[in-house]
Amino acid sequence: MNPSSHTPAAPADLWQHYGAPSPAGSPRSVDARMYWDWYQRTGPGAEILGDVAGRTVTELGAGAGRQAAHVAGRTAAARVLAIDSSPTQHTKARALYGHVPGVEFIEADAADYLHRHPHGADVIYSVFGAVDFTDPRATLPAAASALRPGGRLVFSTLAHYRNGTPPETDCRPADIPTRTGTMQRWVLDATVWEKLLGEAGFEACQTQTLPDPGDDTSLPMTTLLICARMPAEPV
Repeated sequence: MNPSSHTPAAPADLWQHYGAPSPAGSPRSVDARMYWDWYQRTGPGAEILGDVAGRTVTELGAGAGRQAAHVAGRTAAARVLAIDSSPTQHTKARALYGHVPGVEFIEADAADYLHRHPHGADVIYSVFGAVDFTDPRATLPAAASALRPGGRLVFSTLAHYRNGTPPETDCRPADIPTRTGTMQRWVLDATVWEKLLGEAGFEACQTQTLPDPGDDTSLPMTTLLICARMPAEPV
């Protein structure tokens, strides 16, 4: 057989250890609120997304679907698109929250999907999701192209590495070991994020930190929560 006729192998699913244990688990009820911080126990909730009534909201890196199910079930959003590139996470999310009206689970690369659907979203958000694990020089321009004029991008990310090491002061990823391989994660200083957002076309950016002192079983962690907005009129 001609080697050139071989179908390229699918990339390894580095999130398999999260989705595989219970891909067909029982449907779950929608959480009463959502969190943006690392430990999911403090800070603002879905209100940080702004007025989503009748709007299309897109999550990048939806994982098991908890946040997307909350936005669909507890806000007045008209449509919630929950995007994740992991087949096992996608399967798990559909099993757990596929019954929630208004949420659509989509297995796709986040940046690719956004580029293929320009001006299709009013709000885009990510909770330690695809914005953390894909090059922001690709993801942020893709988000900008997918937002309608005046649209918002909201995401939470690590304000420092989990071991306490300060964030990067330029756009450089770190290799993070997983149970199934190694993945890249972007842990960037707030000023770097602000610069990248400006270069992508966002006109306004607000950042806040959500510190957590930790406890006997968890290390201190600080979350960086960033809200950015596209110009009200196309540039």
